[in-house]
Amino acid sequence: MPDTLVDAGPLIALLSRSDRFHAGCVRIFRELNSPLITTLPVITEAMYFLQVYGGLTGQGALWKLILRGDLVLEHPGPADLVRMDALMKKYADLPMDLADASLVAVAERNSLNRVFTLDRSDFSVYRIRDRNPFTIIHP
Repeated sequence: MPDTLVDAGPLIALLSRSDRFHAGCVRIFRELNSPLITTLPVITEAMYFLQVYGGLTGQGALWKLILRGDLVLEHPGPADLVRMDALMKKYADLPMDLADASLVAVAERNSLNRVFTLDRSDFSVYRIRDRNPFTIIHP
């Protein structure tokens, strides 16, 4: 199965049993059966909401996914940061947040086009290299 990026929403839903997307995200996570790729801005967003809704337990569960290799962290380099700035300006009308910009930049650098997200509305607008749409995986 091709490499898949993951946004904060599915991570939060995966680890929050009360989330309405929990069961669907668990099913997709199991079906993908390979590490998901994400970025530190996405992890930061997920950690914040897991703290708000689940406290240290939710954050600990996310750490477990990272430390056992279920999540692979891609770190934006200098060229990615320039691209993220340009993307956030281009999609200012949505607006595009830092986490989404980091995923698009990483997708472009690594020739990825699949994203596991709950945010279909924004990711259906974003384009890889300003041309190609994402393949969206949604529960």
